[in-house]
Amino acid sequence: MKYIIFNISEIDKVNFEEVRETSKETVRISIDGTKTFVKWNEDKTPSFINTLTTAEGPYTYEEIQTILGMDLWNDPTLLPLP
Repeated sequence: MKYIIFNISEIDKVNFEEVRETSKETVRISIDGTKTFVKWNEDKTPSFINTLTTAEGPYTYEEIQTILGMDLWNDPTLLPLP
């Protein structure tokens, strides 16, 4: 899988037939509500990716896991206590 992060304001540029998410209602959104991401099989990069002006990536699975562990994507106050 490959992953790309972009501003939620560009969500209407996504062709959901080319990614694993099914609609804009099913994407994960950052805690501050500004960013989202999509994923796709590595063999074919979605055609709309080049139209995203705020794109970050693409990232591998390992890289996206590190990014999603950051506070922008997780509210530390909601994490379980050790």
